Amino acid sequence: MPVISSFYGILIKMYFGDHVPPHFHAEYGEFSAQISIRDLGILEGYLPPKALGLVVEWASIHNKELIDNWNNLIKGGNGSFKKIEPLK
Repeated sequence: MPVISSFYGILIKMYFGDHVPPHFHAEYGEFSAQISIRDLGILEGYLPPKALGLVVEWASIHNKELIDNWNNLIKGGNGSFKKIEPLK
């Protein structure tokens, strides 16, 4: 699963050929969650509130890039993703 971004100890990943709805995976320490690209809600899992806030802030800034990565990974596989700027 490609790491597309990382910031403040949070890893953002996407699987190639993953299931719908479009989403990404966020990992922070022992916590992990699947986050919907569409509404930035948690589909599965848990992140502490502060980490979740950072992930939502980052994802709202980079929504178009997330959608592009999702579409490329679904169509083209593991080599088709692009890294996305971290939250600064």
